[in-house]
Amino acid sequence: MATHVDSVDEQSLYRKVTLRLLPFLLLCYVFAYLDRTNIGFAKIQMQQEMPHLTDAVFGLGAGIFFIAYACLEIPSNLLMHRIGARKTITRIMVLWGIASMAMLFVQGPVSFYVLRVILGIFEAGFAPGILLYFTYWFPAKRLAFVMGIFATAGPIGSIVGASTSGLIIGLMHDTGGLSGWQWMFLLQGFPALVLGILFWFVIPDRPATAPWLNDGERVALDRNLSITSEGHAASRFVDVLKTPAVYVMALAYFGIMCGIYAVSFWLPTILHDSGIVSPIVLGFVTAVPYLITIPVVLAMTWHSDRKRDRFWHSFIPTLVGAAGLVAAVVWSNQFAISFMALCLAVCMIQSAYAVFWAVPTETFGGTGAAGGIAFINTIGILGGFVAPTIMGFVQQATGSSRGGLMTMVALLLVSAAALAVLKQTLWKQKPEVVSAPQD
Repeated sequence: MATHVDSVDEQSLYRKVTLRLLPFLLLCYVFAYLDRTNIGFAKIQMQQEMPHLTDAVFGLGAGIFFIAYACLEIPSNLLMHRIGARKTITRIMVLWGIASMAMLFVQGPVSFYVLRVILGIFEAGFAPGILLYFTYWFPAKRLAFVMGIFATAGPIGSIVGASTSGLIIGLMHDTGGLSGWQWMFLLQGFPALVLGILFWFVIPDRPATAPWLNDGERVALDRNLSITSEGHAASRFVDVLKTPAVYVMALAYFGIMCGIYAVSFWLPTILHDSGIVSPIVLGFVTAVPYLITIPVVLAMTWHSDRKRDRFWHSFIPTLVGAAGLVAAVVWSNQFAISFMALCLAVCMIQSAYAVFWAVPTETFGGTGAAGGIAFINTIGILGGFVAPTIMGFVQQATGSSRGGLMTMVALLLVSAAALAVLKQTLWKQKPEVVSAPQD
């Protein structure tokens, strides 16, 4: 006789969970990503009005956000594991929305630095918190595609930012006595505040508190999660820190994030230097690589889950992304070739990012997952400081972004090497995590 749990259709159950959670969480991350990278679109007009915001100052200010962000990630995630996602994410989103809107008060380098630090403090813990949250709902075999859907927030945020930032800056300039860049921060920061309030009412902490699940569905989710937990290498944060693999993961993620943020922050400037001076045209051209990226990321993560492979689906895109940046530099005087190479780099690096996150979430559990995910993200997110800072100093010193992009290539190659080491490390511990026999 079939039990109530046996009667639950797994495909229908996870489709239901995905539709209930992913669209709203994706929307939240779109605005998180937008609030990190829209500074790249404000840069040109801000520098015209405030000459003291040099490329070096801008690069440091854009990156200093991530220093503040990184310092608070681990405590935020450990706290979320204790008090729940609703309290944690609601607090984060409301405060970062206010801080993002406050960027309109920038008057020079000092206020620029201070407000970027405040924004980093308030947004700290959001991304690793959501990654941890997924482990409360989805088993290991489904994580890559879930991460892939969530990771499309990056390119979607870039598309929204590219298309709306240019329009706001171009059309709203001098309206109500504010510059276009000030309107951009105001209008793009406000949705985060609203979504933060809605988060409290829309997202349950765990399956046990979800009113739209029945008892059989809750038991089925718990059963599948217990299978994943049996394969966890560590469940306590202190044990995770004793695991060499976590440091290799952090190094791999660091290089990948350097590649992502180098392009995110500096693509508008690179295109502007190529002769695209209209803010509106610049915005739409900047959106093109990210439009291409969305289906590529979804296909890559779906295929990773289907083949139960994490290594090749992150290693190869990392190498191809590095090659794309090299091609963009080599043919920088030929816009069409250079732009296509940048499109390739964006697609591949974003795909590597999405697949990568399936590995730590499959490897660690409990407070180990909370702290481990935050630790890896803390090291990786420092790439958001390193990449724009290096790009800014190189741009100011040489008048070109070529040297900065080649530095990012070197860091991506370090990531590829770390992924290769990680494959060997995890293979010895639990081979099914990184690569399993194909169907």
